[in-house]
Amino acid sequence: MIKSFEEVQNLNKEGLEAFTASTAAVTKSAQAFATEVADFSKKSLEKSSTVWQSAVAAKSFEKAAEIQQTYAKEAFEAGLAEFTKLGELTAAAAKAAFKPYEATFAAFGMKAPVAE
Repeated sequence: MIKSFEEVQNLNKEGLEAFTASTAAVTKSAQAFATEVADFSKKSLEKSSTVWQSAVAAKSFEKAAEIQQTYAKEAFEAGLAEFTKLGELTAAAAKAAFKPYEATFAAFGMKAPVAE
């Protein structure tokens, strides 16, 4: 009976440690995600401000339209790159969050879910 109680106590301890590690990983990932979004937003705002000034200062409508078209293409490409990067950060966050539970899954003869 005591062995059983000690096993339950150990499982609870391991579960709490896994939860703590998982929470720390999620927190770290959320901070990285927020920093990335803030940096991208800042760069995007600076770029759009610069483009707006250039478009307003353009000598002709055609030049202003060209500046706007170039900016739209660059902004689209930058947005796609950023969304790809955020997707990678999200996948890494999920992997980091589940990593502490791998031993628990293994103890019950199960494999942890794998993202593909």
